[in-house]
Amino acid sequence: MENSRSGFYFLVLCCASLLFPTCCSSKHIPLFIFGDSFFEAGNNNYIRNAFGRANFRPYGETFFKYPTGRFSDGRVIPDFIAEYAKLPFIPPYLQPGNHQITDGVNFASGAAGALAQTRPAGSVIDLNTQAIYFKNVERQISQKLGDTETKKLLSKAIYMFNIGTNDYVAPFTTNSSLLQAYSRKEYVGMVIGNTTTVIKEIYKNGGRKFVFVSMGPLGCLPYLRASNKNGTGGCMDEVTLFSKLHNSALIEALKELQTQLRGFKYSYFDFYTSLSERIKHHSKYGFEKGKVACCGSGPYRGFLSCGRRGAEEYQLCDNPSDYLFFDGGHLTEKANNQLAKLMWSGNSTVIWPYNLETLFQE
Repeated sequence: MENSRSGFYFLVLCCASLLFPTCCSSKHIPLFIFGDSFFEAGNNNYIRNAFGRANFRPYGETFFKYPTGRFSDGRVIPDFIAEYAKLPFIPPYLQPGNHQITDGVNFASGAAGALAQTRPAGSVIDLNTQAIYFKNVERQISQKLGDTETKKLLSKAIYMFNIGTNDYVAPFTTNSSLLQAYSRKEYVGMVIGNTTTVIKEIYKNGGRKFVFVSMGPLGCLPYLRASNKNGTGGCMDEVTLFSKLHNSALIEALKELQTQLRGFKYSYFDFYTSLSERIKHHSKYGFEKGKVACCGSGPYRGFLSCGRRGAEEYQLCDNPSDYLFFDGGHLTEKANNQLAKLMWSGNSTVIWPYNLETLFQE
């Protein structure tokens, strides 16, 4: 009887280790991902009335050979970061099935903003809802590991954010009247305020190490160039101004959080400069085209018609790796790879105060 009982306990422990095989290893660092289509791995595939999806060809063709819901021809930045950190691809939260949640979860949702009112209710997972989903995951881990081990795991984890793009782009590309009620400074303050509220919530639940991607030169995306009503095909400067205001405010907010929250560590990636450089000097970085998208229609192939049924005829390039942008608002796998490398091991001119390689080791 004693032998069979010990055998039973051994079986239970084996099953637990299969579900959470590396959770107690001191080197195991989970990755939790928050944001929009820049980071999405397929959550919108499972939203019935999603504002946008990329679960059709030619998305995904370069690497996966089929569409996964990522807004690129292949992998996105979190996929490369996971690889460098010796983690598997981090699964989208809404994807059915049993996942190794102690490796992390991807909550990012295409078209999502930091503000709930940026998109129609139920069409995206806005940032506040992503934070609620994170708490659900925390409870699931806690049920398996107990509170002490969960706290330890979450304190080692990396929390990666890319949010705000849609809050600033939507008012210029939809019938939104959001900007009419606020000054630029007030509006940016709302976006940063919502973001810092979520950071504090995660901190309260044990999170200590955070990564933030700055706004890029939003007005220079092919989609915004194509939508520019002045007809010159130049950047939409008014939108880029919001990028600059956001980045300045975010840097200040992070410094403040560092003084307020004991043990809070962060990395800030200067996406604005890195992308601007590649738009202006594309050939230096191995791209033939820096302003025109690989897939889309209209000026700069900027209109977001890539692969859509019933959309006006779209054009598709022969080789996405010749292009910086895959569609009017998103990068090619090659560009994502370059930026992920900068985030992982770049020097303090592009990512500070830590690069991700260092932050994972902290």
